[in-house]
Amino acid sequence: MLNLTRTIHTIDAHTGGEPLRIVTSGLPPVPGSTILEKRAWLKAERDDLRQFLMNEPRGHADMYGAYLLPPTTPAADFGVIFIHNEGYSDMCGHGIIALGKVLVEMGYVERRSPTTRIGFDAPAGFIEAEVEWDGTRAGNVTFRNVPAFIYQRDLAVETPTFGTIVGDVVFGGAFYYYINADQAHLAIEPELVRSLIQLGAETKAAVKAKIAIRHPLEAGLNELYGTIVDGAPNRAGVDQSNVCIFADREVDRSPTGTGTSGRAAQLFLRGKLGLNQPLVNGSIVGSSFSVRATETLRVGAFDAVVTEVTGSAHIMGYNQWVLEASDPFPTGFFLR
Repeated sequence: MLNLTRTIHTIDAHTGGEPLRIVTSGLPPVPGSTILEKRAWLKAERDDLRQFLMNEPRGHADMYGAYLLPPTTPAADFGVIFIHNEGYSDMCGHGIIALGKVLVEMGYVERRSPTTRIGFDAPAGFIEAEVEWDGTRAGNVTFRNVPAFIYQRDLAVETPTFGTIVGDVVFGGAFYYYINADQAHLAIEPELVRSLIQLGAETKAAVKAKIAIRHPLEAGLNELYGTIVDGAPNRAGVDQSNVCIFADREVDRSPTGTGTSGRAAQLFLRGKLGLNQPLVNGSIVGSSFSVRATETLRVGAFDAVVTEVTGSAHIMGYNQWVLEASDPFPTGFFLR
């Protein structure tokens, strides 16, 4: 008989090719009155759980996951904490889309046609999703994101491989450095992914070394999450393509939900996208999200916009992960 010291149940889904491993049971009680407090406790006291689920041999270097928790505010139905190869993220748009699909498809919420509303307490703030429900299947998911804004425009950094790169630091639920692929003589194509990873890693390090990032309202969000490289459309039906290099050189297979939100804000605030004008953003593997800037407001001293991002997700499996007492890799390992 197996001597098991841990059992965790997950539903695995993907949004546009990007995985989301949703933990549905097996977590310990997580103290804290806010999601940021709960995330801080998990990071300090139970990071072994993240490593167990994200690292090899149960995960891989580009794995992504979510802890589904009780809500912490009256408007929310669930709390959520997102995890990846390096730690914990502030917000995850592809994760919200996958969660919306799973929660409605599996009947975790009361389903309503034509759309079912779900509120989430995320580290970046309150997120509201609308999930299409035709009485049989869950369809597209649209989420209303936290306000997005340009934090710093035209920031030039020096990189060892690509020379001088210029871009904007934008908050779209997390902070990203937005740059165009032409500067590095690259394109958003799968065969160039190693060079794109190098570009993302070098620019992220250079930005972090050059400026300090301070969210105007919440000190728990003061982290540059990654670099988003945009370029010409890599397939028909999209207005642009992009790839997000985040965490520890992790590559988002989806168009990146928070990244798409930030891109819409960047274009709107630079006068290149109109209010309620749709933008279709393509990923490196050919999937796409659509986005609209729907209203303007201020976040501290910054002009900001609210965006709505739409995408679709698919369920891949239902898993029970266990840990034998004799397993030499209780937290797995990270290998590239």
